[in-house]
Amino acid sequence: MKDTMKAMVYYGENDLRFEERPTPKIIEPTDAIIKLTKTTICGTDLGIMKGKNPEIEATEIEKNGTFNGRILGHEGIGIVEEVGSAVKKFKKGDKVIISCVSRCGTCENCQKQLNAHCMNEGGWIMGYMIDGTQAEYVRTPFADTSLYHIPTELNEDIAVLLSDALPTSHEIGVQYGDVKPGDTVAIVGAGPIGMAALLTAQLYSPSEIIVVDMDENRLNMALEMGATKVVNSGKEDAIAKIRELTNGRGVDCAIEAVGIPATWNVCQHVVKEGGNIANVGVHGQSVDFALEKLWIKNLKITTGLVNANTTDMLLKTCCSGKLPLDKMITHHFKFEDLEHAYKVFKNAADEKAMKVIIDYH
Repeated sequence: MKDTMKAMVYYGENDLRFEERPTPKIIEPTDAIIKLTKTTICGTDLGIMKGKNPEIEATEIEKNGTFNGRILGHEGIGIVEEVGSAVKKFKKGDKVIISCVSRCGTCENCQKQLNAHCMNEGGWIMGYMIDGTQAEYVRTPFADTSLYHIPTELNEDIAVLLSDALPTSHEIGVQYGDVKPGDTVAIVGAGPIGMAALLTAQLYSPSEIIVVDMDENRLNMALEMGATKVVNSGKEDAIAKIRELTNGRGVDCAIEAVGIPATWNVCQHVVKEGGNIANVGVHGQSVDFALEKLWIKNLKITTGLVNANTTDMLLKTCCSGKLPLDKMITHHFKFEDLEHAYKVFKNAADEKAMKVIIDYH
């Protein structure tokens, strides 16, 4: 490995720099160094860039007295370059999926399957509390429990989606939302997370899936990917329309897939008694919680960060070809064009972008 590498580095609000950084090295015996072959940009990366996570700087300053930037990215696939002495399941040359969640597998929370809250400095740390995948190389903590071998039959573009987007939508949206056969589901937000929720919800045979967004292009894509009905919230009252589509009853499950007050508000007003609101979106500000209307409805409201407990299952499902995830991938960029890729993804509606893949070769 060379001593330095190119990486996308966050230095503060709206300050991203594509620059040379030191190549990562093994720190703990459970680490692995991965040479990236594909990565992507997540909505969370844009949130960090816009200053949604000031704790990144604050934690680093508290720890080291200064903040020297953070390499973004928590999704990707690559080839194992080096492993620590304690790594048993992977070796140099293996092709792997990098999970967005690093888990020790032994602490109290990991034993409860709360891998997102690993107590041994794991959880969602990559591209957040430690340097991430938007670089030529990345250090992966807890390699044996945080990497997945890539089967030869798996499309490598789709493998990237197994890092975060697919398990997040499935676990925090569909599973926490308790989607069951015959249910009516509303997915509010048709970005990558909403679309992944749309696909994985179909594994549970709901009778109706209503997708809400303001982007007509994304709504048309949702219909192609299995939505039974769509609502353009920029043109009509989404709450009234969902109630109309459900004969005034509302839905069994509403999945909030954006993370803004307006989308939360739709969800909390369209769920019928005994239903579920599953919040997947990352919220950066307070929302109005209409408890005075919700308390009587016997609702279940869930939030969470992906635990990647279902990644293995989803990986097998993707290999079977039952999830048409290739439809979500709208753009490819070379790694050296990562700055341009950010501009396209920031203007996703105008660019008709859903999920962008960054190729290193």
